[in-house]
Amino acid sequence: MSLSAAEIVSALRAIIGSDNVVGDTGRMGPWLNEPRKRFHVTAAAVAIPPDIEAVQAVMRWAHEHGVGIIPQGGNTGLVGAQVPLRGDEVILSLAKLDAIRSIDTGAGVMVAEAGVILENAHKAAEKAGAMFPLWLASQGSARIGGVLSSNAGGVNVLAYGNARELTMGVEAVLADGRLYSGLNALKKDNTGYDLKNLLVGAEGTLGIITAASLKLYPLPEDHETALVNVASPQAAFALFQLMRERAGARLNAFELIPWIGLDIQLRHGMLDADPSASASPWYALVEMTRMAGTAPGSLQSALEAAFEQGLIADATLAESLAERSRMWAFREQMSECQSREGASIKHDVSVPIAAVPALIAEGSVAAEKLVPGIRPVPFGHMGDGNIHFNFSMPVGADPKAFMAQYDEAMHAAIYEVVLKYGGSVSAEHGIGQLKVDLLKQVKDPVALAMMRAIKVALDPRSILNPGKMLG
Repeated sequence: MSLSAAEIVSALRAIIGSDNVVGDTGRMGPWLNEPRKRFHVTAAAVAIPPDIEAVQAVMRWAHEHGVGIIPQGGNTGLVGAQVPLRGDEVILSLAKLDAIRSIDTGAGVMVAEAGVILENAHKAAEKAGAMFPLWLASQGSARIGGVLSSNAGGVNVLAYGNARELTMGVEAVLADGRLYSGLNALKKDNTGYDLKNLLVGAEGTLGIITAASLKLYPLPEDHETALVNVASPQAAFALFQLMRERAGARLNAFELIPWIGLDIQLRHGMLDADPSASASPWYALVEMTRMAGTAPGSLQSALEAAFEQGLIADATLAESLAERSRMWAFREQMSECQSREGASIKHDVSVPIAAVPALIAEGSVAAEKLVPGIRPVPFGHMGDGNIHFNFSMPVGADPKAFMAQYDEAMHAAIYEVVLKYGGSVSAEHGIGQLKVDLLKQVKDPVALAMMRAIKVALDPRSILNPGKMLG
């Protein structure tokens, strides 16, 4: 027989203490209110274990009684993986597991617990003279456990890879409370299945990541940053090819941004000044790292070559930290700024890099046919093929009517183009509860069967994030 919410709260308080359990639904807002406000189901309780042993104790109890557990980091996920689906689950917050256990700059490794806020991980690494290069717009609240569980990407994937590639090992509590101790920092370990890569990106459905060994890199001496005017996504792709030839691994970011994003931000006072050199239909935010011992000017030289080849018409280089910050604010506010213009339909997709221009062109045409006057706002990580293909409602439209009438049809139209070019319907945000049905439609049946077999083996009672990813 399933337990009532009151019984769950009482049991959790006996296991980890009353101060570590929230049973009043009126106080659960910080754990329930996810960024896009799409999901509105409450939880039976919120458990905030103070240490690893407490996490294990909660999982042993949950496994015995068949209680669903939702692991949660900073509650910044965009597909609902970190919030309830049914209402009878327990949110298990990793917020109190927030220690940096060790930093070894010589070996290039930092061991951080799951509750460490990403920005604090950056600061700890920099204080030690190193860099942890995973940068997200939500880094002030996103926590390491959630970042790894969603295999987050960010703006530096081009040079350093996503969360999975930046993780050397993990520690995780399994569904039955056992502790997997995999915090090795070996570059070579050929002793069987790569369990780390199985847990990273699993959205808490196979185990609860409690700590991780993360790769550190030498701290750059400086960055060279420019906001470049480009005529089209095709021109941006040509510029990207040139930059990659010139800079190689030092090209750490290449972000594509449409003019409409700048227009919205300036009209709503989100920028203190225009960061661009002049008006342009598209912009590329380009950044190169400059390591110790290298002379400045590489980016300027590359841009001069691009100008001579007719690839660009204008550009502005950041001459100060304030200018660089303004350019990055322009990029990082692209999601937020759309809320100032009413409802928007969002897609986190990826295609092979060379197909990005076609994706944007064909997707925009399909959207306009479906909704005349709709405003395409495609932006993002052109350097790794990940575009946030968003659409703001037509000017003057009713937000609720727009979403009710076109949300599902717009997704179908854009995903059709994405799949045509061999892309992915979830590039970096994950599956969660938002895309469960979509995954079943687009994933190879054999791959789905393998995933389900792994889930059954590691979580036979299906208590870890029930209903997420695989449904």
